Amino acid sequence: MIFASLPALVQSFFTDRLLRQRDASPHTIAAYRDSFRLLLNFAAQRLGKAPSDLLIEDLDAPFIGEFLEHLETDRGNSARTRNTRLAAIHSFFRYVALTEPAHALVCQRVLAMPSKRFEKRPIEFLNREEIQALLTAPDPSTWTGRRDRTLLLVAVQTGLRVSELIGLHWKDIALGNGAHLRCEGKGRKHRSTPLRRDAQTLLRAWLQWQRAQPEDRVFPSIRGGALSRDAVEWLVAKHTATAQQHCPSLNRKRVTPHVLRHTAAMELLHHGVDRSVIALWLGHESLETTQIYLHADMRLKEQALARTTPLDTNPGRYRPNDQLLAFLDSL
Repeated sequence: MIFASLPALVQSFFTDRLLRQRDASPHTIAAYRDSFRLLLNFAAQRLGKAPSDLLIEDLDAPFIGEFLEHLETDRGNSARTRNTRLAAIHSFFRYVALTEPAHALVCQRVLAMPSKRFEKRPIEFLNREEIQALLTAPDPSTWTGRRDRTLLLVAVQTGLRVSELIGLHWKDIALGNGAHLRCEGKGRKHRSTPLRRDAQTLLRAWLQWQRAQPEDRVFPSIRGGALSRDAVEWLVAKHTATAQQHCPSLNRKRVTPHVLRHTAAMELLHHGVDRSVIALWLGHESLETTQIYLHADMRLKEQALARTTPLDTNPGRYRPNDQLLAFLDSL
């Protein structure tokens, strides 16, 4: 009996399972693709085999465990990212178990690997001073500096995900009256996000600098193709390191592209925008997702604390003892 090779199974998983059967979105395909790139490159280095020569048996449960450990220790990924990579691997091995039952034992062991529990900490976000320091870090006299400054401002103002940022084309942006950008988010949900004047100004200047066409990417790589997720993470880390020289508070924060998304949400919350609007703005599936921003907002907690009274104080309302003070308080 002839069994399908690992390369053939990976290719059919993407073309048959994800594209034909599930009609997966481009964002899902990209996320799974990145997971398998990391896994196959790690296997090539660790086992000394080219990816096209690997066998299903090479990717057994102990090896997958080593790969997940590598993500956390060597690449510095969080437990959330680790679990996302494992979810992609689980999906592949469920497909293998159905199409190649001879590998059922290997698949069963890999599928039995659990997701890692993690501590849910308050989200990180930037304050106004930190935002300004980050936006002024790129060098506007260079091509990459102009691109990076525009990307950072759009990210902070719109709260787009990395996949949505790197997938933007100029045809998705409308400048002028009612300026906004359109994107396709999770679950193939399309949404439009308005643009402030500062973002419009930078985008217009960047468009003129690029002399771009509607089908061109808004934030291309130096070679003209799409930026990768790693490239966006790298440029955010690079400019954060520069901004730390002028804004010491950034030294205490690990700034990632998702922190910029959180920053956009917190800016809206601080300006009194309702949670339901924030959920629509960010493309959240559920209103409950925005609950994390309430927990992270110390200002709201301080306002709540100000409404309470100490334990040793008799409850009551303050009443001014002078008509002039009463008049001033009524203003």
